[in-house]
Amino acid sequence: MSAVQPLDETSIRKSFINCSKGEAQRLSLPPGLAGLDWSEVDFLGWRDPKAAQNAYLVAPYGENVVGVALRAAAKHRSSLKSSLCAFCGTIHAATDVSLFAARRVGAAGKQGNTVGTYACADLACGQYLRGKRRPAVHNPVDRAPLEQRVERMLANVARFLDEVTTDNVT
Repeated sequence: MSAVQPLDETSIRKSFINCSKGEAQRLSLPPGLAGLDWSEVDFLGWRDPKAAQNAYLVAPYGENVVGVALRAAAKHRSSLKSSLCAFCGTIHAATDVSLFAARRVGAAGKQGNTVGTYACADLACGQYLRGKRRPAVHNPVDRAPLEQRVERMLANVARFLDEVTTDNVT
């Protein structure tokens, strides 16, 4: 199972591809970074405690680790409905899934082009897969081995990163 190699503050900040170096220097790092059990970190995802609409994703991508700044849409969804995380496949109450938008890289991003996805609002996908967090909504049992579920999740994250890294100015 591929876990993210331990990253320090400098590595995390240098990994960001869709924001300026200044923005990367100013972003809030995840709380508890020093105490993370990196053996269970498939990707690092967190919401900014000072600005909840800001979120960040640092994930393996090819041979590298890539960071992406995200913006969460305002929540106007009913808690009576359920939604699916596009990364890990966990079903949540609709209020526990957020639409995250990431600015594309290159000229497309400079023109304001973004790509979006629905994901666990807390970006704790790996913890849901491992049963360390439980969604409020009942989920069918996925009998696939954990390693296979993690690989599927990382493939979904990679597809999202493919879209972010596509500079498709038209």
